[in-house]
Amino acid sequence: MLEIADWSLAVFHLGLTGFNIVGWIFSSTRRVHFWSMLITLLAWVLIGLYVGRIGYCPLTDWHWDIKRELGQTDLPGSFIKYYVDLWFGYDFDSLLIDWLTGIIGILAFLISVYLNFFRGRER
Repeated sequence: MLEIADWSLAVFHLGLTGFNIVGWIFSSTRRVHFWSMLITLLAWVLIGLYVGRIGYCPLTDWHWDIKRELGQTDLPGSFIKYYVDLWFGYDFDSLLIDWLTGIIGILAFLISVYLNFFRGRER
């Protein structure tokens, strides 16, 4: 059962991450993208401040609990770093991955804000 939870969370989290990066592209998903990014950024900052780590993701925390139950150790603080390292077979610098994740996340949010709230006013 834990393997199914591990796999399911990985698929969901990767899908959510992908949507957060590109969901603003499609006019039909822009409103949902805005809310998804807002919730993500609030978790990164507000919950992050509470737990002592900016960039905190409750999904990662939950997923890592499952991975630890499966016997995995030395998990990074970042879901993105875990998968980037896995896919490229290289141990990337955590700070680099965190910065790139933050920059891409903020850019996606700003694009979403522009497309949802300002673009229509220009026409």
